[in-house]
Amino acid sequence: MSAFQNYFMDTIKNRYADFDGRARRSEFWYFLLFYMAITFGVMIVAGGLAMISPELGLVAPVLLIILSLGLLIPNLALCIRRLHDTNKSGWMLLIGFIPLVGSIILIVFYATEGDRGQNQYGPDPKSLGTGGGNLGDDILA
Repeated sequence: MSAFQNYFMDTIKNRYADFDGRARRSEFWYFLLFYMAITFGVMIVAGGLAMISPELGLVAPVLLIILSLGLLIPNLALCIRRLHDTNKSGWMLLIGFIPLVGSIILIVFYATEGDRGQNQYGPDPKSLGTGGGNLGDDILA
């Protein structure tokens, strides 16, 4: 539960629309992991509701839309901060609109280790000890 609190809830509560600064790889990938797990859980619940009653099955798309819209801004902000950590502009996120190749390029950018020391977007989050604690830092360092 500590990773969920440190990486997911902290990003939503404290950095909801914070597009400035940098984000560590661990913060980005743990947020993505929990976001996908919650989405998958909502889909399972929605499928169960649809099996009970077809009318209840109509609730599923509404739940997924609410979840997606609610987490759109923190997800965008985190993606931009992750790009900042690799010394790239947040506008590089638009590469994702290039079919297939754009997504692959973004995944490479997200997986690349961030710049050591300060860059134009701020100080190194590893040296500050920010970005959601130390859980998994040895794995994703």
